Amino acid sequence: MYPRLFQIGSFGLPTYGLLVATGVLLGLLISARNAQRQGMDPEKTWNLGILVVLCGIAGAKVLLIVNDWSYYSSHPREILSLGTLQAGGVFSGGLIAALAAAAWYLRRNRMAALATCDVCAPGVALGHAIGRVGCFAAGCCYGKPTTHFWGVTFTNPLAQIPAQHLGIPLEPTQLLESAVELANFLLLSWLLARKKFDGQVMGAYLFLYGFARYFLEFLRGDGGRGEVFGGAMTGTQLISIGLVVAGGLLWLVRSPKTVAAGATR
Repeated sequence: MYPRLFQIGSFGLPTYGLLVATGVLLGLLISARNAQRQGMDPEKTWNLGILVVLCGIAGAKVLLIVNDWSYYSSHPREILSLGTLQAGGVFSGGLIAALAAAAWYLRRNRMAALATCDVCAPGVALGHAIGRVGCFAAGCCYGKPTTHFWGVTFTNPLAQIPAQHLGIPLEPTQLLESAVELANFLLLSWLLARKKFDGQVMGAYLFLYGFARYFLEFLRGDGGRGEVFGGAMTGTQLISIGLVVAGGLLWLVRSPKTVAAGATR
């Protein structure tokens, strides 16, 4: 659509980069605000957010390269190319790396892990929603060809779409995922103010996003997400199942009814 907001000589401002930066900043601000409202240290939460963002970006790139290793092994210079650095990467890889970094930081600073995850979950969802609009502007993470009326057609040669897909209606997977994450943000913000136990908000996020992403994968037309079980599903779908299970277990294990039942045995 609009891969670059403007071009002055050799300098161009990528729309994707601007929107991702905006999403990250708003996500961090919301997380710090939520932490303060929940009686937690907003500065530590902010620092946690910075670490998670950096590790998330790195993890997304790494999984992109791993999933498409057949290409990168034959073109090793592309690993550090501008195209790869500007690519959005695989969000599931970013999420895994971010969670690992968060676990380390929380342990090091003796922060309540689940309570901290709860205050950060809405910000993560909003940041991701804005970032996916950036994907739509750049043309990455595109969908399969479609005949549905909602199909979107990319014509800008700067879009990160193979030439054979330009001028062809595609599933608007970027906007669909953005809408899902915006809905998640609203729901999680509502839930945070009414939560019954630590881990409830994060568990809801993992479950809802994992569930939605599993089915959105069927509409994706770009590569780089890997295949498992002989092509029965993508690597991202397998990770999505893991997110759903993890979110469900958080609710099951941390639910007051479950805790109370265990205490009476």
